[in-house]
Amino acid sequence: MARTRLYRGGVLEAEDFPLEEISEHLSDPSAVVWADLCHAPAAELELVARELDLHGLAVEDAVSARQRPKLDRYASHLFIAAYGVELDRATGRIGVDEVLAFVTSQALVTVRPADGFDVDAVVERWDSSPDLAKHGVAFLLHGLLDVVVDSHFATVQGLDDEIEDLEDLLFDERPHSAEVQRRSFELRKSLVLARRVVLPMREVVNSLLRRDLQVVDEAMAPYYQDVYDHVLRATEWTESLRDLVGTILETNLTIQGNRLNGIMKKVTSWAAIIAVPTAVTGFYGQNVPYPGFAHASGFWTSLLVMVGLSGGLYAVFKRRDWL
Repeated sequence: MARTRLYRGGVLEAEDFPLEEISEHLSDPSAVVWADLCHAPAAELELVARELDLHGLAVEDAVSARQRPKLDRYASHLFIAAYGVELDRATGRIGVDEVLAFVTSQALVTVRPADGFDVDAVVERWDSSPDLAKHGVAFLLHGLLDVVVDSHFATVQGLDDEIEDLEDLLFDERPHSAEVQRRSFELRKSLVLARRVVLPMREVVNSLLRRDLQVVDEAMAPYYQDVYDHVLRATEWTESLRDLVGTILETNLTIQGNRLNGIMKKVTSWAAIIAVPTAVTGFYGQNVPYPGFAHASGFWTSLLVMVGLSGGLYAVFKRRDWL
């Protein structure tokens, strides 16, 4: 069932009335209506379109899923497509929930293809500022955009926290190369998706601030400017995080190379040390007479040579930090 609200003179007067009564309520110039259609059948959307005289192309966009975040201007109304986003901390992936809006001089109609977007948060935002309800549709639209942009900001902040945790893993004494690489790619994919929905919102909110649209009055302009500032911060934050994730991937490869070089140095150093006793025993293992052959002195001489050369190599490699 569609949710509806009626404000008259800036005061909430009725809720959950039938969609057929929208045009009747709007006959009063002081009335403002909100209608929310979630999983709405085509018949309900067509009914609202007739009640508000919505353009056919805008209705077609509302039926089609996954619109790019945008603002379209028609003769009698505006059409806005936006997305709320939410971060799954366990996987590092973000979910996007589409919300579409028809904006007329006296009505705001939200269309949600799925129930993922939290419209209750929008209603709470409206109820927390009843003194602004006298500004009509500008007040309703601000509450909707504020919730959308806040979800962007919270998601980007969560991604920032995830990247900080990734940096801690990157410089941990125990290697986590596989985990760092996997999480880096997951976060990078999430940031690409976040950028697709966050970046266009800058143009949407900026367009609403234009005086020729006559949507935002002078009293509501600072509130929309605040939303625009949040959009800019979320956009810049998203761009910087993309660069940071790329740097983490490069740093991870560099650290892996450095660790491999260290391992190769240690393996080579131990191989050189082990080669000394092998060479000495090989020499003394010849089946020919040599000084100390078949005598205890030969054994002790070979042992001292092995220990001395091996110890000398160990000291040299240790001093050069190869071991």
